[in-house]
Amino acid sequence: MKKQLKPALVTFLILTVVTGLIYPAIVTGLAQLLFPYQANGSLIVREGKPIGSILLGQPFDDPKYFWGRPSATAPFPYNAAASSGSNLGPTNPALMEAVTTRVAALKTADPGNEAPVPVDLVTASGSGLDPHISPAAAEYQVRRVARARGMEETVVRTAVSQHIEGRQLGILGERRVNVLVLNLALDASAQRR
Repeated sequence: MKKQLKPALVTFLILTVVTGLIYPAIVTGLAQLLFPYQANGSLIVREGKPIGSILLGQPFDDPKYFWGRPSATAPFPYNAAASSGSNLGPTNPALMEAVTTRVAALKTADPGNEAPVPVDLVTASGSGLDPHISPAAAEYQVRRVARARGMEETVVRTAVSQHIEGRQLGILGERRVNVLVLNLALDASAQRR
């Protein structure tokens, strides 16, 4: 038994050092050297303070801001430590109630808007952390945001069009708008006025 135990323990220790220490140190070092922005969470920093990541959604509820997709994470929205979807199926009454409530909230925030509500404004993403909305979801909110900011709709619409991201590699995913980046651009625009 000792003949088998000694090689097993030595192999275990060697693999622990290689895969638990050396490999992670090399990967972390290379990431910091080659991709420091991404390796540190793709953070947006203003006046020396991180205000968010372009990879994670944030809750916005002020009418002057574009709102992102709802988040199903617990115990609070956009909780990166608890990434998850709601796992509610399309026939689940709880999902139907949540969607109905969200549609009503959007209609209350912009009572004159008769456009159909885009689905990504009333359903959570699979991760609950999606920082993007569709261009249609951004367009749906232009009127409310322009009115709340005292801006012309054309100015807000132009900001939206300037922040539409294309498909990755030209073929993957859908066109999208990063809500945090768009809201920060509008804030910067308001400060310049």
